[in-house]
Amino acid sequence: MKTHAIVNLNFPSEKRLKIVLEALGPETMVSPSSRSKVQVEGEGNRLTLTFEAGDTSALRAALNSYLRWIVVIDDTCSVVENFENGTASECG
Repeated sequence: MKTHAIVNLNFPSEKRLKIVLEALGPETMVSPSSRSKVQVEGEGNRLTLTFEAGDTSALRAALNSYLRWIVVIDDTCSVVENFENGTASECG
């Protein structure tokens, strides 16, 4: 049974979206698994992820992987921006 999901995420800026798209690039060129396929598109400040998988377990795994990568990328961008703006605090 084929399954699919579409996830739309809005970012604070087009610049942030571009960074996320570039970081996800290598993952979208070659699928980590033959059990799922992901299409990534960006427009304005919105990221659209379209997932297709052969079963719900593969869909869940792909969703979890991509969403975790996006959280890590976005968190890293926030830390760098805070550091550049001088608002970063030690250990946190």
